[in-house]
Amino acid sequence: MSRLLPISRRVFTSSTILAAAALALPDLRAQPQPEARKITIAVGGKASFYYLPLTISEQLGYFKAEGLEVEIHDFPGGAKALQAVVAGSADVCSGAFEHTLNLQSKNQFFQSFVLQGRAPQIAFGVSARTLPNYKSIADLKGSRIGVSAPGSSTHMIATLALSRGGLSAGDVSFVGVGTSYGALDALRFGQIDALSNIDPVMTILEQKGDVRIITDTRTLKGTAEVFGGPMPAACLYAPMEFIRKNPNTCQALAHAIVRGLKWLQTAGPGDIIKTVPESYFLDDRALYLASFSKVRESLSLDGIIPEDGPRTALKALVSCDASIKPDRIDLAKTYTNNFAQRAKERFKA
Repeated sequence: MSRLLPISRRVFTSSTILAAAALALPDLRAQPQPEARKITIAVGGKASFYYLPLTISEQLGYFKAEGLEVEIHDFPGGAKALQAVVAGSADVCSGAFEHTLNLQSKNQFFQSFVLQGRAPQIAFGVSARTLPNYKSIADLKGSRIGVSAPGSSTHMIATLALSRGGLSAGDVSFVGVGTSYGALDALRFGQIDALSNIDPVMTILEQKGDVRIITDTRTLKGTAEVFGGPMPAACLYAPMEFIRKNPNTCQALAHAIVRGLKWLQTAGPGDIIKTVPESYFLDDRALYLASFSKVRESLSLDGIIPEDGPRTALKALVSCDASIKPDRIDLAKTYTNNFAQRAKERFKA
């Protein structure tokens, strides 16, 4: 009997440890079942760091863990992705927060329910090839400016930079070039004179000496300098009617994204390389990782939109589009933190 006693203690101790571990893990069975299990998400430029949390949540199976079958449709730019949701060919958009403001100005009510980025991650630079003697914004008059797509956040940043230098959107020509090889080639081959885009594209061009950055929102400091406050960026948003009818589905999506955000807080370069698709590297792993280091702090920590963020976004949007009347925008209807807050509590993000 005395020989059996230590074994019993070990069994008891092991059982206790396993029980404690089980309690520490999220209890997926306790979560309400999604109303809609098959969800289509539209995104413009999925391979960019702007939408990295979406990719991480997909690649690590976090959507599946929440009982969802998510299909992601990738478009050349955020404006195209938005059109897909408006047209009804996608349920949810992974896009820029300011789209919810723009939509409301047209009496279309969409709401953000989980944040992916707390800075736009957009840099605006001039071509070393076609504008080697650039000195000020005035030198861009009559130039061709590449953006991911007309009406996108990259378009807004370029317009904002021009206005602060005394130029209007009508003083230049905007060209949609996407967020991948098309953007790289357009600048390198002289098809455009300046480029407003996201990483890894901008860091690759910058480190190769192809572009000179003049406006940068890839860091929190740079974002505050440009916008005067916190600027919510990539998020998941959907028609308010969809959110009202599918609260459990939206909660499941928020859970997956916040879980991905938490993973990103401690992920090392090797983790990123192993997780994202090879095509994301644009043929240069080292520069891809350099880009990640540059934008890492811009990723949201917990999916929650800062209280004064929507106001900052509205101010920026109005400065670029005079047709938007701020007094007609109800900011409270453009976002909710309810889903992200529950996800934050569940995953201790």
